[in-house]
Amino acid sequence: MTREEAFSFLKQHLTKPNLLKHSLAVEAAMRGLAGYFHEDKGKWGLAGLLHDIDYEEVKGDPQRHSLVGAEMLQEKGLDSEVVQAVKTHNEAHHLPPQTLMAKALFCVDPLTGLIVANTLILPSRKIADLTIESVLKHFRQPSFAEGANREIISQSKDLLNLELPDFIGLVLKSMQGISTELGL
Repeated sequence: MTREEAFSFLKQHLTKPNLLKHSLAVEAAMRGLAGYFHEDKGKWGLAGLLHDIDYEEVKGDPQRHSLVGAEMLQEKGLDSEVVQAVKTHNEAHHLPPQTLMAKALFCVDPLTGLIVANTLILPSRKIADLTIESVLKHFRQPSFAEGANREIISQSKDLLNLELPDFIGLVLKSMQGISTELGL
């Protein structure tokens, strides 16, 4: 599946603009991490872009989310590594991510939300103005962006061998690269 086909497929299943922007943010982050790890940017990007494809269909049911999406992607013939990464990104299933791609998706997903929340409190509301230090400051405030699971984000050290500031920096830079698409 090409990136264009994947984005078209995604738009058939996600209609909410914020969900589409989240998918684009995770795609950018995954592509950035793929570059860092010398992996296939296209494949990693597809995992990021399509990771929440079932979100509107399952209507927030965490027990079905990602299982339905993985099945949809398998039926479309996507690479098994992408399918598995999508399946294991939802912590509700307690399926540990096995591949580097799956581990990256698991940690990236909540971090993109934390970065967006940090951007929206800036006076400029521009991601270009966001710093790693600002994200770290709010990371330590559990009441800020409560939905961004800090425990999962912190696993970047063990799962990806990336210290938290480095992980945040890589994801932030990737998201800054698509600021127009994100509306930030």
